Amino acid sequence: MTPEHIIHRGISIVTLAASDAIDTHCAPGQTAIREQGDGWWLYFVDEDGKVDGYDSPFANHAEALWAAKAAAEFSAQ
Repeated sequence: MTPEHIIHRGISIVTLAASDAIDTHCAPGQTAIREQGDGWWLYFVDEDGKVDGYDSPFANHAEALWAAKAAAEFSAQ
C-alpha cells in the first residue's frame, strides 16, 4: 500500500500500512494513521520529530480519520 496523504485545516494526515514506519513516511507536524493487528492507531509527529499517539486504537479507518480531522481542527484554532 502506498501511503495516502490528505490535508485538513493545513495538517497533513498520512494513512500508512502496518509495515510502514512513521519516521520514514511522516515529517514533523504531520499526523499518521496506521493499521495494526488490533485496530487503527493515530500518531502525531511533533516539530522535533518525536512521535506520540493515543493509548488505544480505533475500530476502523473512518473513525481514526475522523479523530485525526478533529485534532487538526483543534490545532488550527
